[in-house]
Amino acid sequence: MPNITINGVDLYYECHGKGSPLMMIAGLASDSQSWLPIVEDLSRHHLLIMPDNRGVGRTKPQDSETSIQHIADDCIALIKHMGLSSVPLLGHSMGGFVALDCAICYPECVSTLMLAATSAFNPERNKKLFHDWVLYLKSGINLELWFRNIFYWIFSRRFFENKSALDAAMRFALEYPYPQSAIAFEKQVEAANTFNCQEDLAHIKKKTLIICGKEDLLFPPEESINILKAIPETSIAIIEHAAHSIHMENPAAFTDCVLRFLSN
Repeated sequence: MPNITINGVDLYYECHGKGSPLMMIAGLASDSQSWLPIVEDLSRHHLLIMPDNRGVGRTKPQDSETSIQHIADDCIALIKHMGLSSVPLLGHSMGGFVALDCAICYPECVSTLMLAATSAFNPERNKKLFHDWVLYLKSGINLELWFRNIFYWIFSRRFFENKSALDAAMRFALEYPYPQSAIAFEKQVEAANTFNCQEDLAHIKKKTLIICGKEDLLFPPEESINILKAIPETSIAIIEHAAHSIHMENPAAFTDCVLRFLSN
């Protein structure tokens, strides 16, 4: 898969499928591989563009200067590098922050927005929680315990009843060949915790789909919808049997609402 050098980083990205483009922006501590549960189905209809955000995956160096604006600048540079003019953006969690920043700062490069499990800023509880995750990781905590603590926040109760799925998720996390460093995770947390675009939402003139997991603890649906509905033209999809990691817990429903939105 290709790399390009832009904005001082060696940006890794993957493309899958063919058809009209769709850029997919991963969340905190996640990279292009976080989209795997929905790649096969979405790539039948669209050319998927999936970058590793700075600070994670195969984009180097991991300890590069990191902010939501930096990641947004990288995404736009990649769009232009590929010779594309305006593309739909799908952002999950922190990736939703990035998608919003792209729509605000580069409206000519964004055709539509899909904001999954996200908001316009990180609530105070999340800021403290993410800061604690940084401290735990830097303390040298056993990684299985660290991931398990995160899983409690991003998966639904139903997911924990499926032992094979839970074990597979833990194996993937522990055995992933491109782990994020503690300093890179800290930089991404700082980027998420300092972002706030709430005052700019009303100026976004793009059709926007708000996708929520019904059991999301980090960005509860009622809170996210109440904030993001300030974007003038929004539609809402609340997905059952899913918490924060919507596209992993209920990939079929997630894919369906994305395709319906894009086809309209």
